[in-house]
Amino acid sequence: MNIIKSGRLLSGVSKAISKRTTLKRTLFYLTFDSLFIAISIYAAFYLRFEGKIPENFIESMDIFILLALLVKVSSLYYEGLYKVSWTYMSLKELLSLVKSLSIASFFFGTILFFFRTSPLFVAFPRSILIIDYMLTIFFLGSFRGSKRIYLQYTGRMPGKGEKVLIIGAGNTGEQIVRSMLTSGDYFPVGFLDDDLGKIGSTIHGIKVLGKREEMAKFVKEHEVESILIAMPSAPPRVIRETVDIGRTAGIKKLKIIPSLREIISGKVTLAAIKEIELEDLLGREQVEIDTEAIGSYLDGKTILVTGASGSIGSELCKQILKFNPKNLLALDQDETGLFWLKRNIDDSRLLSVVGNIKDTNKIDRLFCESKPHVVFHAAAYKHVPVMEEHPDEAVKNNVFGTQIVGEASLKYGTEKFILVSTDKAVNPTSIMGATKRLAEKVIVELNKKNNTTFAAVRFGNVLGSRGSVVPIFKEQIMKGGPVEVTHPEIKRYFMVTSEAALLILQAGAMAEGGEVFVLDMGEPVKIIDLAREMIRLSGFEPDRDIPVIFTGLRRGEKLYEDLLTAEEGVDSTCHKKIFKARLNPKNGGLSEDLDKLREICEERKSEEIISLMRTMIPTYNPAR
Repeated sequence: MNIIKSGRLLSGVSKAISKRTTLKRTLFYLTFDSLFIAISIYAAFYLRFEGKIPENFIESMDIFILLALLVKVSSLYYEGLYKVSWTYMSLKELLSLVKSLSIASFFFGTILFFFRTSPLFVAFPRSILIIDYMLTIFFLGSFRGSKRIYLQYTGRMPGKGEKVLIIGAGNTGEQIVRSMLTSGDYFPVGFLDDDLGKIGSTIHGIKVLGKREEMAKFVKEHEVESILIAMPSAPPRVIRETVDIGRTAGIKKLKIIPSLREIISGKVTLAAIKEIELEDLLGREQVEIDTEAIGSYLDGKTILVTGASGSIGSELCKQILKFNPKNLLALDQDETGLFWLKRNIDDSRLLSVVGNIKDTNKIDRLFCESKPHVVFHAAAYKHVPVMEEHPDEAVKNNVFGTQIVGEASLKYGTEKFILVSTDKAVNPTSIMGATKRLAEKVIVELNKKNNTTFAAVRFGNVLGSRGSVVPIFKEQIMKGGPVEVTHPEIKRYFMVTSEAALLILQAGAMAEGGEVFVLDMGEPVKIIDLAREMIRLSGFEPDRDIPVIFTGLRRGEKLYEDLLTAEEGVDSTCHKKIFKARLNPKNGGLSEDLDKLREICEERKSEEIISLMRTMIPTYNPAR
């Protein structure tokens, strides 16, 4: 109760202070506006009559000034110009000032015209109105912009803040420096840009000093504390080069403006600035998608995402909502994950469902009640070492869970079922990879049964996902090391979560039935390089501040991952980053093998499970 009372008291004090500040600002503006409006009227007569104002006009001057004050101050107030801070006056507010005074001068002239025969007024030349209009704009505009101009060009903008060098003198750089000049958080010392035509020019009074490769010189000369990369459309190669130049120049604080598609508001402000992350260095060119094709199978539909609170599942939910579904069912057994998903995505169409994909009755009831048109099946057990200890659970969840959701899709007329698979399904050495390969076989078999379109999308690791090494490395760095890498030559494919989710949606649009799509993962990344880069991003030097050690490959772990099995080829599709695996058509006896597998899973006979899985997946070579 005391806390509530204290909160109300603080709120009341805050409101009182805010009202007092607003009142002071309004009185300040009102005083000077009134003075300049009066001066403008008098100066207009003075200029028109070349310094010799007739006596009859001098006698009526008070009436003219009072009327001008009434009309012009009212217009300024209505336009909200008494709420604008003197320090932060911008071009937008100056344009509003011109608009307000234009309207006021029109009404002022109209009133004088209609009351020209009144004894209160004396007819005067119409040029007075034009001169007065121009003088009022000049006086009020100069006054309101004077403080910002003075502070900016004397280098005394309030709160200099952190000295930052901005890389990129384009539209994004212009927008961000404009925000910095009205904030105390950053003090821009200059721009760097490789466009020779921009060097030497100024943007909002901030000079384009030189090219990126000259960074070290300007960092030392201006005592720069951080660099800000303001090139949202630059490829990761350029970002990496800039980061390396910054590090060589001795800069520890590396910041970036993310790609414009990541900025929700569409405006580049200080709020968009973030620390350089792994995704910025290892990410790739922006994904091109056919929004019309994706919208054609998601718009107005009921969509189900399983494993919705996971890395891929949650990103799928975010992206799907952009395509205007009727409802989005987010299914997961992790109720805490669903709680945070709902907190992060504030959309009434998102309906969380707590449940397990192995619960046949629950899944059947969910499909019966909601009848989803499209299913994205992202639920899976994915931690390789854990699943090596519990092969029965890996099979139950990854194989039979997929079968349960798939059969419910058949039963209730789902239009499309997209399985999220993994590169670990290719030539698997782990039970996790083998179960995902078998799940692919299950959905290919289900595709033969009725009008539901089944397909799978196979790709590698997702940066920052709960199943990747990134969170582990972060935790180890926070503890001061060592960072543990299993082998100096181990490599993995990586892509950022948003790219993976968008390509899954695109593959879903392309699915005709029975395909296993393979995403272009680019070049594999050495895990040792990944670890060292994360250490540097945390402000440390690898092997000096934080050691990197090798622990040896774990059970089921491979040095590198494949995207295609030995017997598979690949066909191109209409999308340059999505390919289609040529599958072995032989899938006979799968139903009988699944029945046998289910039976031995219930008996938890690990060795028999492994043995049968090797028969069902000939490329499975367990490292046991």
